Amino acid sequence: MPRLPVPSHLAALLPALLLLGCSQPASEAEPPVPPAALKAVTDDPGVNREKLARAVDALFTREGIGETRALLVMHAGEIAAERYGEGYGPKTKFVGWSMSKTITAVLIGILVADGRLRLDDSPPIPRWQRAGDPRGEITLRQLLQMRSGLRHEEMAEPVYTSGEVRMMFLDGRDDMAAWAEAQPLAHEPGRHFQYSTPDAMILADIATRVLAPQGNAAARQRTMDEFLRARLAVPLKMPSLTGEYDAAGTLMGGSMIWATARDWARFGEFLRHKGSVSGVQVVPRGWIEFMTRPSPRAPDYGAMTWLNRPSETERDVLFADQGPAGLFAAVGHLGQYVIVSPGQKLVIVRLGKTDEAERAALVDALAEIARLYPQA
Repeated sequence: MPRLPVPSHLAALLPALLLLGCSQPASEAEPPVPPAALKAVTDDPGVNREKLARAVDALFTREGIGETRALLVMHAGEIAAERYGEGYGPKTKFVGWSMSKTITAVLIGILVADGRLRLDDSPPIPRWQRAGDPRGEITLRQLLQMRSGLRHEEMAEPVYTSGEVRMMFLDGRDDMAAWAEAQPLAHEPGRHFQYSTPDAMILADIATRVLAPQGNAAARQRTMDEFLRARLAVPLKMPSLTGEYDAAGTLMGGSMIWATARDWARFGEFLRHKGSVSGVQVVPRGWIEFMTRPSPRAPDYGAMTWLNRPSETERDVLFADQGPAGLFAAVGHLGQYVIVSPGQKLVIVRLGKTDEAERAALVDALAEIARLYPQA
């Protein structure tokens, strides 16, 4: 067939039409979800399976968020996604770092429910009860809400002056609670929020003093270990829950409690159900409500628990601008998270190693998972 001539008016427009066509990029479809990513997600995760697989995969493959060693997503009480980095698996125990503080708060709640401690009383620390000692004004509530007023500067520079470093590795290491309790007041009790690992160590010591008032180091450790197992690990079905102790037999309740990813998720489910497991109330509902209610001095902190609310400071631990206000979390050093969102029936556990410079990017990646799930 002979080639037909192009009409003259179209011929004049042809270069422009060709240029316009070349300047419009073809729409790029998302690449297929890697099989390993899809395999980590159950058939019915409660949201679009491919979207969840991509969001989970990002925690393991995205640049600039550190190393994710375990990720577990639970929705409505069922595992929706579970994935591990190379060398880690369902039986691996992971240190909670400061997520341990949330465990310690629950142990204190059990003792309060048992009538052995009172929230607004001065705790049984002998050196604070001496006449004229202003630390006798510190209450259990204030310790739990990080407003004891004690001179515990966290993450100070240089690092060897930081309260948690001195307590755990330098002059306080043999009797960490004694070191923490010996510090003077920097503020009037109750007036100032200061995040403090030593405060959590004091709480662990208080619990041990109640349980083993006359015990030596070995008896203190044995008694607290039995209490931790009988009152928390067994009812929550967390067999891997393990605490470390210092030389004085005190549980390192601010930093050194270990569990598998699945057991950390069980702890999250326990918090989501306000202290209940299979219909059994392990700790009163009101205690979990107290732990997740804003402190008078920090709107983004409850009692040993971070809240998804604006801090009114430069501090930005969770993602208040991207998630519900009812979401809360246990958060630990190097990017450990047990995120609980009751309104979404959601628990997200992330365990790994992320430096502080990459923490914001990690939080954004976790927020992407949370955003997939609607409010119930």
